[in-house]
Amino acid sequence: MSRGFVKEDDQEDIPFVAPRADLPAGTENFVTQAGLDLLLEEKEIMLKEQDVLDSSQEKEYRISINHSNAKLQLLQERISSAKIIDPKKLPQNEVHFGAKVTFKNISSNAAQTFQIVGVDEANIAQKKMAFTTPLAKSLMHKKVGEESILHLGEKKNTFEILKIEY
Repeated sequence: MSRGFVKEDDQEDIPFVAPRADLPAGTENFVTQAGLDLLLEEKEIMLKEQDVLDSSQEKEYRISINHSNAKLQLLQERISSAKIIDPKKLPQNEVHFGAKVTFKNISSNAAQTFQIVGVDEANIAQKKMAFTTPLAKSLMHKKVGEESILHLGEKKNTFEILKIEY
């Protein structure tokens, strides 16, 4: 249709959809089984939300459905690219994806426990960190009693591995 026959107020903005958690280019989308289950549950919730959208206001409905479809597309890309890692198949005496690792900061003597998970599953409040974080990368392949060094600019943090659980 020619732009001359379109009213200005009929134009719809392309909905902004916040990107999902960062997955660096070229990085495989590793997930735990629980992480994949969460993604699938999120998809089901979004589809149910679409089913109950109010269609009485056509323009608002189109905007809402376009926004929802854009979010679903990003989610589906994550689900399609997910590669489940079974921690039981990895060496149990080393830190790998899926491990719950307890480590101590040598300088502060403070111990922390985190599980290393996929980017969509990461949640610091739940003690889950993404495998792509510098800290997680520094802990990988370490064994109990070994030290991990994390450089943050000029600062060097040293961590001792205290416990590894799968």
